[in-house]
Parts: sequence; C-alpha cells; structure tokens
Amino acid sequence: MKKTILLALVLVNTFFTAFSQSDKFVTAMTGAIDQMKAAKTPEENAAAAAKFERIGDAEKTQWLPYYYAALIKAQSGFMAADKDKAADEATALLDKAEALSKNNSEIYCVRTTICYVHMMVDPMTRYMKYGGEASLNIAAAKKTDATNPRPYVLEANSLYRMPEQYGGGCTTAKPVAEKAAHLFTDFKPASPINPNWGKEIVDQILESCK
Repeated sequence: MKKTILLALVLVNTFFTAFSQSDKFVTAMTGAIDQMKAAKTPEENAAAAAKFERIGDAEKTQWLPYYYAALIKAQSGFMAADKDKAADEATALLDKAEALSKNNSEIYCVRTTICYVHMMVDPMTRYMKYGGEASLNIAAAKKTDATNPRPYVLEANSLYRMPEQYGGGCTTAKPVAEKAAHLFTDFKPASPINPNWGKEIVDQILESCK
C-alpha cells in the first residue's frame, strides 16, 4: 500500500512539474513572439532572434524557438549587407529545428525564404540553383501539409515580384494568392505559438492585383 501511495505521489509530482515547464515555455514563447512582431530595426530583430535561440537552447526538445529564430534571420536577410551570411545563419538555426521535427511544412517554408535571400545576391547567375531549390521546398511544404497557406504565400509573393517577361506579375500571382487566402479562411494553428503569418502579404497582393 505504501509503495502504491508513493508511486502515485511521484506520478502526480511528475505531471505538475511537466505542466509547469510547458506553461513556462508557452509564456516565454509568447513574450518572444510579441517582441518579434514589435521589432522595427535590425538590432531589435537580432535581439528577438537571440531570445528565441536562448529558449531553444534551454528547452532542447522544442523546434519552434529555432524555427522563429531562423525565420527572423531569413526575413531580415533581404535587407542585410551580407545576405549570404544572414542566410547561412538562418540555415544553421533551421537545421536545429529540423533535427527536432522532420518533414515539417513550416520548416520547408523558411528554407524557401533562405533560398530567395541567397538568390538576391546575384539573381541572374543564381536563379537556376536557388530558384530550383525554392521550388522544391515549396512543393515539399505543400505535400507535407496541404492545409498550410504559407507555401502559397511565398509562391504568390515570388511571382508578384517577378517581371512579367519572365512569367511573373499579377496574372500568375493572383490565382496563387487567392488559393492562399482560401486556405487562411479555414487554417487553425496547432497552438497560439505555432506559425500563423502571411495573410497580410496575400491581402496586399490581392489588393494590388484588383
């Protein structure tokens, strides 16, 4: 009887400890996400990315902190003086996320963004390599999660910014943006801290392509 009671107490204690750690993680992530959304300068973006990385290093088993740190690095890379360096830093963080979550549609989306950053260094000479890799990542993101709107967001944005003589512009971007908008109507993130970005990009494309 005593052993049974002791085991029960251990199990209860383990449950509440795990719950407390989970609650602490969500609180930390929520604060970091708010910081990311409020960031306006390169320094503020770097601080938000560093905060996510610290959370990831502390948790060790959660892919989301490294994902967000990589996302910030990748998106900031478009404006970075050394775009290859920013893209490489994003890749290193994303590799940590992927080690914890294989075949993840959201991770494929960030890999797509990283390809675009590399390509911007010299679009004419790098298009074949990084444009091809971006297309493969978008296809993988769609295949892994058919309900995820973000692969379509990235595809629509790429087409929208591509010159018409190369197959871009509103004619090709609008149908893809409409597909993304349709997916957003039903999309529900797995939790309040899971990825849910991109709708504002689709809205801007559709408004511009009226």
